[in-house]
Amino acid sequence: MTTLVTGGLGFIGLHAARALLDLGEDVVLTQYRVARQPGFIKDELGKRAHVEQLDVTDKGRLMEIGRAHKIDRILHLAVPALNALSPLDDFTVNMQGLINILEAGREWGCERVGLGSSGAVYQGARTADGINREDALLRTSGGGATGTWKKCFEIIGNYYADRTGMSIVMLRIAGIYGPLYHSMSNLPSRLVHAAVKGEAPVLRGDTYAEDGGDATYVKDCGLGLALVMKASRLNYNTYNVASGRTTTAGDFVAAVQKVVPEFKGDFLKPGRSPNSPGNTYQDISRIRADTGYEPRFPVQEAIADYIAWLRAGNPE
Repeated sequence: MTTLVTGGLGFIGLHAARALLDLGEDVVLTQYRVARQPGFIKDELGKRAHVEQLDVTDKGRLMEIGRAHKIDRILHLAVPALNALSPLDDFTVNMQGLINILEAGREWGCERVGLGSSGAVYQGARTADGINREDALLRTSGGGATGTWKKCFEIIGNYYADRTGMSIVMLRIAGIYGPLYHSMSNLPSRLVHAAVKGEAPVLRGDTYAEDGGDATYVKDCGLGLALVMKASRLNYNTYNVASGRTTTAGDFVAAVQKVVPEFKGDFLKPGRSPNSPGNTYQDISRIRADTGYEPRFPVQEAIADYIAWLRAGNPE
């Protein structure tokens, strides 16, 4: 069986591809501009993994890929960089790309199409216990670019599934960190890179020890995505792909210091930010029950693995 992974040479796409390969799947990975061939997948290229150039707004090119490879499933992860495009181009890439992917899945008779969504859809939908579950009632407003586009994906994807009878599943991905992350936006990546370089981390404002959220190691994310795509039967059309727990800034600093004892965490302020709405995490009961997913990298193991990756000479 072959899974087409759009954005397959991206941060999450490459790890999802590796997990699919480990589960016995073949993969076709699309790239737009950036080409990366990390060692953990390089040996599979031209064998069980193939790379194709694709602009997702180009349906003709997408259909060419379908003619060149027998595609059984599609995992749609391709997205433009935040605020990199004009509003019109941003809309075109997200919405026309989505429609092209859904139509390709229908025309090819794919057994499943997975749409990369985000925990950002939960913004404003807080629960009393701080746990974000898939059946939460969501606000119609997006609260930002990611939440906006992903809510659109989910609404359109669910409607398309109702119209066609296709298996279309929404994959709400939590905050992700780990190898190949390049924007350095999240705290764990800034801490790990600084520790490996022997430098103080570059922070964005005050960092409070007890502030945190659902931070998921990218290898666990890739595994969760692969398991949902490969599952013979799913009981739901929406799944959190997450760690299922809160990890705080203090947890990350302690994990880094266990591997790099000289790393200093004196920048941490005690307690929580006075502006913090409270820590949350995404419930993983559904994905665990339906696929057997279980995160393999608690924070200490994740940080140790990430540091080892960078120390091996990998730049990201």
